[in-house]
Amino acid sequence: MKRIVLFDGDCNFCDSSVQFIIKRDPAAHFLFTSLQSEKGMELIKQYAIPTDIDGVVLIENDKVFTKSSAALHIAKKLDGLWHLFFIFIVVPSKIRDIFYDYFAKNRYKWFGKKEDACMLPPPEIRKRFI
Repeated sequence: MKRIVLFDGDCNFCDSSVQFIIKRDPAAHFLFTSLQSEKGMELIKQYAIPTDIDGVVLIENDKVFTKSSAALHIAKKLDGLWHLFFIFIVVPSKIRDIFYDYFAKNRYKWFGKKEDACMLPPPEIRKRFI
């Protein structure tokens, strides 16, 4: 099964993060959809993900990971040394998520929100968006 990354489609940082993942995922482990999309809302309902989720969500083998846990599970599958960050999974999520929540709360202020226009990826990348 493919892993599905749900991301904030209005967030510049989140969009850059998706591009970052794509570049380091030549095996195409991940599919992507925005939280605001029809498919994203369908998955939120299907997996009983809180509607007020503020950040990245990973669905892997019918299990939902959010916030720092999602980020670390994503890093684990990326090329390069990014998988080494998975060692931080031993830190309790309540502690990891303090930092994640601070960053998520400020991401619009630091990186801005997307305008109505967005990048049209090439066909080989476009098929990874659901």
